[in-house]
Amino acid sequence: MEKRLVTVSYWLGLLSSVISMVLWALRVLGGLTQSSALVKNTGWFESFYKGGILFFLIAIATASYAFVRTGKTS
Repeated sequence: MEKRLVTVSYWLGLLSSVISMVLWALRVLGGLTQSSALVKNTGWFESFYKGGILFFLIAIATASYAFVRTGKTS
């Protein structure tokens, strides 16, 4: 179960981080205009950023717990 949780949280963290970087790049390069709803609600892409960090922390904590409990990485 721990291995599945680590895998899913890692991929969700990676996906959230990529979405956050793409939205940030679009905003910086002017792809999102001022009339866009995404620009007016700046917390929207920040939540992907913070979600990515949260999922990566969950993956690290779960992998650490599994390692301490069993003594092996796989």
